[in-house]
Amino acid sequence: MKSQNQKVQKVLIIHGPNLNLLGTREIDVYGSESLDQVNQKIQEKAKELKIEVICRQSNHEGQIIDWIQNSKNESFDRLIINPGAYTHTSIAIRDAITGIQIKAIEIHLSNIHKREEFRHHSYIAPVCIGQICGFGSHGYLLALEAAVISQ
Repeated sequence: MKSQNQKVQKVLIIHGPNLNLLGTREIDVYGSESLDQVNQKIQEKAKELKIEVICRQSNHEGQIIDWIQNSKNESFDRLIINPGAYTHTSIAIRDAITGIQIKAIEIHLSNIHKREEFRHHSYIAPVCIGQICGFGSHGYLLALEAAVISQ
């Protein structure tokens, strides 16, 4: 239990491109839950962990970069990011994560290492404290637990 003067940990979750299509897009790969359902599970876990979580989704690389860059000014303690296809293409998102000096965790619903060859490489993973993939939406809950215990 946190004392009255102890700050509640604040976590930013960024869902990248096409995650707004969850529940209707490639259900055999990404599952049948909608993004709203995933976010609801995240908020329930956040309440259990006694942390504050803000979830955002964008299909636009620049918007994602802006959120990452502003995360320090918004007093976020951790970043959990599912960069979607930008995982394999965006040095700009990688550089933004490096620039904020906030510990980040990369998350993917599917196991990117069991999919097409081009999905096996992540530009994001080397600048994160860890990567969680292949556990569906439960991976977000694992990432929240990891965010709380990582120092």
